[in-house]
Amino acid sequence: MNRADLSRRRFVGAFAGTAAGVSLSACDGGSPPSGAPVPPAPATATGPPAPSATPSGPRPLYLGTYTSADGGGEGIGLAAYDPATGRITGAGVVGGVGDPSFLAVHPDGRTLYAVNEREDGAVTAVRLSDRKVLGSSATGGASPCHLSVHPRGRFLLSADYGSGSVAVHRIRASGALGERTETVTHSEPPPGPGQQGPHAHQCVTAPDGGHVLAVDLGTDTVYTYRLDERAGTLTEVSRATARPGAGPRHLTFHPGGRYAYLANELDDTVAVCAYEPGSGRLTIGEPQPTGSGSGTNYPAQLVVTGDGRYAYLANRGHNSLARYAVEEDGARLRLLGTVPVGGDFPRHIALSPDGGLLFAANQRSGDVTVFHVDADSGGLRPAGEPFASPVAVCALPL
Repeated sequence: MNRADLSRRRFVGAFAGTAAGVSLSACDGGSPPSGAPVPPAPATATGPPAPSATPSGPRPLYLGTYTSADGGGEGIGLAAYDPATGRITGAGVVGGVGDPSFLAVHPDGRTLYAVNEREDGAVTAVRLSDRKVLGSSATGGASPCHLSVHPRGRFLLSADYGSGSVAVHRIRASGALGERTETVTHSEPPPGPGQQGPHAHQCVTAPDGGHVLAVDLGTDTVYTYRLDERAGTLTEVSRATARPGAGPRHLTFHPGGRYAYLANELDDTVAVCAYEPGSGRLTIGEPQPTGSGSGTNYPAQLVVTGDGRYAYLANRGHNSLARYAVEEDGARLRLLGTVPVGGDFPRHIALSPDGGLLFAANQRSGDVTVFHVDADSGGLRPAGEPFASPVAVCALPL
């Protein structure tokens, strides 16, 4: 059976165990936006305090999971971390949110969004001040695995893995979701080797703010759309095709905005991509190693430090974090080596807003590991013991 064409729910169910379920698609995205802090909420039995206006002291950490997997969570996990030590404490949950496998926060820091990764795909909004679920809205597709907020905060973008489609929702002033203004399905080019259809894996806004890029594993293509910020519609303006069978999964931009880095899940490579802000055109470069050697490995995603000097890749299978030096103003990645991730199957990684910590959500071992990031060398040093989190597929530090 070709693993790339297993449904999202079947794949998780087939490999679920007592500690974690396994899925080869979904929680990716660049470093989540930190946004502006909101006034603290009183501590309750349901979780840690909401984001604080004070930069020191514990900070919120939100955790994605599968609620329908054996050993999975009960909703969006709540925790807190110490920015100095990296230690994660507390536990709780925002209930009533099904299969929240990927999370993103509004630029104003007041609303959290989650995919509901199910056959009837939906996205959900949660107000952070009191953790109230503001409602859900259908994506019009199946098994959404990624979402992001447009930088100006008026639209939510999501990617449906199962149907190979991307959707756009309006965001109301309250942070709640409004109408769905667009759903686009990737009908061409034909699926890549071993694929039976498109599998949209990510939908993200380029640094120029005018273009939205959708990464599709099933068609080996990255689509560039122009977003009409009045109507909330998408118009395709360009396509970049990876080599057949690459299985592109996740795209991360360099802070300079002229280059991006692509993780290819199926052929275990990464690639440097040139980007033209004016036209939205992306050009995919040659495949490069992930540091995994000859073993079976499925790279998940890359993150780039705020100063643009280093990049990190999550390797599932090799269970490592690859470290790259970013050279020539973003045009070159040079592999420096790997370090053990300290868990099993790192599905998602994220940098803390200050860049001092890197978090890895390890799906099979059901935990989150944390690393100190050396600002000068880019080196990674473990920060304490792993934090248990059922079927950890996304870790979003604010």
